[in-house]
Amino acid sequence: MQIAIQARGFSLTAAIESHVRRRLDFTLARGASRMRRVDVRLSDLNGPRGGVDKRCLIEVRLDGLPPVVVEDVQSDLYTAIDRAAGRAARTVVRRLALNNSRRRPEAGSLTRHWLNEL
Repeated sequence: MQIAIQARGFSLTAAIESHVRRRLDFTLARGASRMRRVDVRLSDLNGPRGGVDKRCLIEVRLDGLPPVVVEDVQSDLYTAIDRAAGRAARTVVRRLALNNSRRRPEAGSLTRHWLNEL
């Protein structure tokens, strides 16, 4: 899984980058084999004025499926990262499970098809 991190409105420190990578490695571990790329965009919406303005946008690109895009805005950047990573992981697991259930044939359908050909 390739992780790309961008920061806008502030400098990306080693501590923030490390936190993002650890959090994504932990939360997205279940579907890592189906993920091609994870883009993380961190931004400070209001700049130095403060307030609830730290945004974390995570885009997960899956093999053969549309991308999962999750955004969270909080006053604390680390909280925004944690919440967005958790939501992204739940959405990825749900999308992969839904895709698997649609791809599997109905139980016994192959047997019925085979019997009809006899």
